[in-house]
Formats: sequence, C-alpha cells, structure tokens
Amino acid sequence: MRRWVLAIAIPILAAASAAALFLGAEAQAVQQGHQTERISGSAGDVLEDNPVGRLKVYVYDLPSKYNKKLVKKDPRCLNHMFAAEIFMHRFLLSSAVRTFNPEEADWFYTPVYATCDLTPSGLPLPFKSPRMMRSAIELIATNWPYWNRSEGADHFFVTPHDFGACFHYQEEKAIGRGILPLLQRATLVQTFGQKNHVCLKGGSITIPPFAPPQKMQAHLIPLDTPRSIFVYFRGLFYDTSNDPEGGYYARGARASVWENFKNNPLFDISTDHPPTYYEDMQRSVFCLCPLGWAPWSPRLVEAVVFGCIPVIIADDIVLPFADAIPWEEIGVFVAEEDVPKLDSILTSIPTDVILRKQRLLANPAMKQAMLFPQPAQAGDAFHQILNGLARKLPHGDNVFLKPGERVLNWTAGPPGDLKPW
Repeated sequence: MRRWVLAIAIPILAAASAAALFLGAEAQAVQQGHQTERISGSAGDVLEDNPVGRLKVYVYDLPSKYNKKLVKKDPRCLNHMFAAEIFMHRFLLSSAVRTFNPEEADWFYTPVYATCDLTPSGLPLPFKSPRMMRSAIELIATNWPYWNRSEGADHFFVTPHDFGACFHYQEEKAIGRGILPLLQRATLVQTFGQKNHVCLKGGSITIPPFAPPQKMQAHLIPLDTPRSIFVYFRGLFYDTSNDPEGGYYARGARASVWENFKNNPLFDISTDHPPTYYEDMQRSVFCLCPLGWAPWSPRLVEAVVFGCIPVIIADDIVLPFADAIPWEEIGVFVAEEDVPKLDSILTSIPTDVILRKQRLLANPAMKQAMLFPQPAQAGDAFHQILNGLARKLPHGDNVFLKPGERVLNWTAGPPGDLKPW
C-alpha cells in the first residue's frame, strides 16, 4: 500500500508575474530525499505519543437505538463529515485502552450517534439530538453509578455537529441554545472550535472532520507531479437557499473570494466539483479553507493529506489537535476582512517559507493525525484523541462530587429538549 508521502514541486513566485514559475533544481532536491521534515520540539513528540498504557476507557453498552440501529437505517452516516462519532465507537470497542471493569476506568464513553438523523440530501438534522443525548445520559445515570459520582466530569462524548453540543447548524441559533446543560461537566470531542465561543467549552478536544481515507488513497497521483495550480478552491460562495439576502453565509468571506478573484489567473476557483478534485489539490500550492456555516470543513483534512498548504480563513478558529500539530508552521492564516488582499498576501510569502511548509506537510505523521482509517493505525486521529484524554489525567479534586452534592440542573434548557426521545 502506498504511504501518505506526496511529492512536492516547489513554486517560486516572481512578484511582478501573473503566474507561478517553478524552479526545477529545488524540486529535484526535494524529491531526492529531502521532502519531509520532522516537527521540532515537544509538538513532534506529542504527535507521535502512544496512548496505550496511559489510560483506560469504559464503553457503555447502550441499546442499539442510540447508535448501531441508526446506521442500519441510514448507512449514509458512514460517509458524511460527521462520521467520527461512529468510527470512534468502533475503534474503542477493540482498542487496547478499553477496560471491561468500570472500577478501573479513567474515562467513560457514551456512544450516541447524534448526527445520524439525515435529511434526504444527507445533511444531519440536529433537532432530535439534544433529546437523544439527554435520554442516553438519563439511562447511564440510572443504570450505572459512575455518572452520578462526577456528573459527567470523567465522561467524554463525541459531538461532531456544526457547532458541537449546541446542536444547531446556524450559528445564531446555536449560540441561543448553548451547550446542552447536562454536558457542562463532560469533556467534548468535537469538530467545532472557535475561541471565546459559547459552543466551545473549556477542556474540549477539537478533532478533524471525517474524510474517507480509502477514497483519498485511491486518487493519489505520481510523486513527481508538479504543483502547477497556485490557489485552488471548489465549493459554494453563496448559499442562496439558506441566506437569500447574502452576507450571513461564511460571514461574507466566500463571497469576497469570488468577487475579488474569479478572473485572477492565479486563482482556480469554482462551484464545480470535478471528478479530478483530489488530483487537482495535489497539483496545487495553496488550498483555500474558508469558513462556511461553521468555521471548519473537510477541506482542511484534504489539504494536509495532499500536501497543499491550507489557507485558513476563519477568524479565531481552534484547529484540530492544536497541541500536537503546528498549524502556524504548515498553514497560512488570513483574516476574514483581509480576503480582498489574498493575492498579495500569498504572492509575498518567501520561497524558503513555502518550502518548509511543504516539507512539514509531507511528513507522514502529520497526515496520519488527520485521518480515521479502518482499521486504526498508529498516530491516527483516534490515537490523537486518546492522547488528548491521557494528558488530562490524573483527574483533579474537582472532578468527583461529595456525597449528596449536585451541580447540574436536569430541568435546564429549551422546553423542547425536555420532551421524551
């Protein structure tokens, strides 16, 4: 099987030129064995940590209506970008960190597939998710003693909705809802992350969205393919069905990309999603990763896997495994208000900086950390999640409650969330 080591053809930009030029000698040097660079310092060590032996996880055995039955009803759940909740469950069932003795567990995991209620177009409906999650918590609190002794402070949940445990796909409404009150003490493993945001609680572990590893593997192209596209993006610029007046979707950032650069020869941008999408990313130097309805999308995973420097346009985003992946070193961050200056920002990046970003992106450990492969592999996203949980141990004195002490309000939240699921 081919490894995730992709070739790098190095662009040298002539500032006054309208197109990227390529320097063959440097590209050859990179392809002759200098194409990777290990992450320096503690971040590199963290990325390669082995969590086995550092923690034990007890997996609650819930009725299948909370998980497996939902996938059987709609298998599309296995392929959408929220599927991490399913594959994390499957991984833990056979993981070496699993314990069948809850008395020796460091962490407790409740497998609830909250994004598996899909519309005909395949998008998750979040409206039942709070009631479903609440029902599962009531079940474990009734049948096991471990929730009540900590009110969830030694429990973790995978909540890969657009705005995590706020359970709504529109930011304004997600903020109005807030995080499900019963999850206030639990650790959340979620794709959403934005600094100082209602929907990101302290101590959360931010993960990449699911992108199908086997599908990407099947689209690898020859290692010596030059990166002849300077800037690449495929996706929506406007969402007229949900944002008919414009300006709300992506906070206007995507619209600004289109309006400013649709005719720029350095920018290969379109709403079309060609069958060569993955191949095109491997032919690109920079891949735009703008926010949409949420700050994140699978494009970030795809860019890293295919060695395309991610251009992150999402103010205050909290990126996956930020304590292990040096995002500032491998990516380019552009403020949403600076989108009209994207061309000058990217063409002004020195060649040696581009070279180093590409060498770091070519590191197999970097790519592996962004993926949820089946079966799991050392250093993948599953293991990075476990590493994040292990680094939270030992639990502090504030985790376990005194006898009779209660912190959570079981009747808090919107009235609709209190209805039976």
